[in-house]
Amino acid sequence: MGITSAWSISAHDDAFIDTLAPRLLPLIAAERAEPSARRHWDRWQRRPLPDFRTWWAPFGRADGEEAEALASFHELTAAGSHIQRAYDGLSPSDDHSLVMDVWEQVRGSRDIFLAVQSKDFAVRSLFHAIGPGRAALLPGWCGNFLLTSAEVRQTLPAVERALAFTPEARAVAEDQDWLDCHEDEESVLDGPLRMWRQAATDGHGLCGVSVVIS
Repeated sequence: MGITSAWSISAHDDAFIDTLAPRLLPLIAAERAEPSARRHWDRWQRRPLPDFRTWWAPFGRADGEEAEALASFHELTAAGSHIQRAYDGLSPSDDHSLVMDVWEQVRGSRDIFLAVQSKDFAVRSLFHAIGPGRAALLPGWCGNFLLTSAEVRQTLPAVERALAFTPEARAVAEDQDWLDCHEDEESVLDGPLRMWRQAATDGHGLCGVSVVIS
């Protein structure tokens, strides 16, 4: 059965970021602390995957060590269980929707980057395209983060090192980003950095969430 995923990065004032912090920050910390998540991350950091077009053999899926590395990376970059449980509400006593209630606070299209993918995850393609060294510069955990306006300004230099490219490096990253964008959609190589720069200029915080929506 296929899935539909969404990765959103939205800009908000600090007052709204503060209301999300008790809900989202413990979940991100829990995702990062999962022993399996750390194993997947460390494995990818030690040995990045090759060109995505080599991941599958001509007559079937990759096997052996390559198959294990690919499965590990897929687990790393899929929606985390803690964040996912918050998608439709954290508990029977809390009907706050971590994604829907956040999106409703967005004032206009310039204040959100949204990547909706069928049978895939936008964070997965981004991470493979930029590689583990650049991905390690991004705050939060695998696309999930919550930052005040001060933290946005503080992390912007690292995010620029992660997501700003020379023309040659950009070509390499584009070649390894397998997502197809329509004319009115932003690439995962463009949208996150735009949001960081814009939020830093506007004095806003940022909320990033990666979940399965159906």
